[in-house]
Amino acid sequence: MRNIEMVDLKSQYQKIKPDIDKGIQEVLDNASFIAGKQVQEFAVDLGKYAGVKNVIPCANGTDALQIAMMALDLQPGDEVITPSFTYFATVEVIALLKCIPVFVDVNAETFTIDVTEIEKAISPKTKVIVPVHLYGQAANMEPILALAAKHKIAVVEDNAQAIGGEYTFSNGDTFKNGSMALISTTSFFPSKNLGCYGDGGAIFTNNDELALKLKMIANHGQRIKYYHDLIGCNSRLDTLQAAILRVKLKHLDSYCNARRTVANFYDKAFANHPKIKTPFRASYAKHVYHQYTLILSDNVDREAMINSLKEKGIPTMLYYPLACHKQKAFEKGARIVGDLKNTEWLSPRVLSLPIHTEMDEEQLNYIASSVLEFLK
Repeated sequence: MRNIEMVDLKSQYQKIKPDIDKGIQEVLDNASFIAGKQVQEFAVDLGKYAGVKNVIPCANGTDALQIAMMALDLQPGDEVITPSFTYFATVEVIALLKCIPVFVDVNAETFTIDVTEIEKAISPKTKVIVPVHLYGQAANMEPILALAAKHKIAVVEDNAQAIGGEYTFSNGDTFKNGSMALISTTSFFPSKNLGCYGDGGAIFTNNDELALKLKMIANHGQRIKYYHDLIGCNSRLDTLQAAILRVKLKHLDSYCNARRTVANFYDKAFANHPKIKTPFRASYAKHVYHQYTLILSDNVDREAMINSLKEKGIPTMLYYPLACHKQKAFEKGARIVGDLKNTEWLSPRVLSLPIHTEMDEEQLNYIASSVLEFLK
């Protein structure tokens, strides 16, 4: 049996090696390593895929979030509502802009922001809501967008973990994740469903005026070289990464389907087990399983389970062992709404199993039997 990885990027590369190598060689031949034609070509391709008018590539997913916030002209002391059960970067950029993160709870089944808690958190200082599509499942965007419109608050989708997924509104209209909010952001970190071979990110918007501003901010605040209308930053997707992503974008749907196949196997293997709960599938979302995250019951020793699986050559990950509102960095400067009971309950109970595009049945059988053996 092949070694089990959380993400097997080497095997994935081997399957598309000729196209990847060709794309890289083209960049090397042209020696246009910054702002080469592949960057814009990728932006156009991704916009068509996502159903969004404007895609602004940038250096990474964290930059994408920060640039999105900067484009909204947030001022120190403005409040941004976000779940605490998310990766730190979501909240980090809020604090970097000297705004106030307002932490709210998540739904215990979907792991995504609880809409009813958002409404409780809105204040006169609220300027932005950041729903996070976590583990590959979309947040419940329809009521979030309606609530934001009612209170005239901007929405920024954090789509770092769910590119390729879809959301269906109550009228039957279906949209790609990352195409619904005023601004959306994503990451191309190598382990993502659409990952490059370094760092990368992108910003999405259907607002042409806002798109121009986002582009300027990502490029030192300039529209014309050496003429700076805004204070911006330096955040570029380099041409090599764009060439790689152009190739991989063509495979994104098949990658998502491969992950769903793995998730289906796990779901069946662990169905109705009294000690673990498999990921919930929301009726409005087409899950893309960036992670396959179990919820362990109270009588399961998570550390012992991690060690047991590790001894058998099976890696696991904790996403996330300490919620953002518990981080030392936010001992001050944040506002917490409610008791965050679901966040507090989930953090010590979640455990993610290996899931990626190259898993075979032998590996899956071995992982499932090892998990079930431990849970006897």
